[in-house]
Amino acid sequence: MSTALAFLRRHVWAFAAALSIVLIIINLAISPAFLSPGRLPTTLATLAPFVLVGFASTPAILSGGIDVSVGPLATFINCLFVAVLLPHGLGDWYSAIPILLITSAAVGTITGLLVTVVRLHPVVASTGILFVLIGLSITISKTPVSAPTNWSSGLAKSIGWLPGAVITIGVVALAWFLLRQTAYVRNLLATGESDISAYGSGVNVTVVRTLAYTIGGIFAGIGGIALTALLQSSQASLANTYALLGLAAAVLGGTALGGGKGGLLGTFFGALVLYLLQQLLTATGVPSTLVQFSYGAVLISGVILGATLLNPSQRKIRS
Repeated sequence: MSTALAFLRRHVWAFAAALSIVLIIINLAISPAFLSPGRLPTTLATLAPFVLVGFASTPAILSGGIDVSVGPLATFINCLFVAVLLPHGLGDWYSAIPILLITSAAVGTITGLLVTVVRLHPVVASTGILFVLIGLSITISKTPVSAPTNWSSGLAKSIGWLPGAVITIGVVALAWFLLRQTAYVRNLLATGESDISAYGSGVNVTVVRTLAYTIGGIFAGIGGIALTALLQSSQASLANTYALLGLAAAVLGGTALGGGKGGLLGTFFGALVLYLLQQLLTATGVPSTLVQFSYGAVLISGVILGATLLNPSQRKIRS
């Protein structure tokens, strides 16, 4: 038992990975065609928004903050693309992608500056941005708008032999891998663990934390593109759902809410757990309201697990 706990504490992603395996087995038992080759591109396309919104939540949490606006940012990018860019002739990939990613980066940066420069509490700052984004999404897309034929639809299918969702998830994973080769991620983790110690070591805490929100914004923008690929319509009503999903995926994947511990690998498995749980509950005929309840239960369980069993040092400090 102690050996297993020690392993889980060293590899914070392992619990979510093990839970994912269990849920995959259960899903396959209920629906044997769940992972059939013919359904795989669609399955991955449905998973992609879960993963990408979780990825978008992670940098801010690692910095010692929190950003609950990344889910609404993804849905805003979805509405902006479908309801504004496509109807106005800006839907080509070489026009739309820069506009969408610059917009999402700007929103993330504004949230970061509210936290680091204006000194608002991260929950207050990101909740304020959340409401602004929900309002903007409803303003530009009061009702769902169907998208005309466009390039994003390929990301929900296969591009040659490669599922399109591998591209959206893979771009973010590659970007994070490259960031880990620099000093930035080390400084980010140090800032999240103790901003005072990081500052004393010469880390520009303000820049590191602001960039965490900017990076999260970019990841959310890619999540918005993946969401559009899947739905092919604008869906402002999904903002609140994805706000919860991103946070739950990161926490369940072992990212400590206090900052300084975790990463995208754990978040991937956390998002996979949420997706598999949704599939399982849907396949067994559970009402959609209880699916939402399950997300909240998973979030609470992840916080409790991360603060006690997998991170005993925090428990000792609190006691």
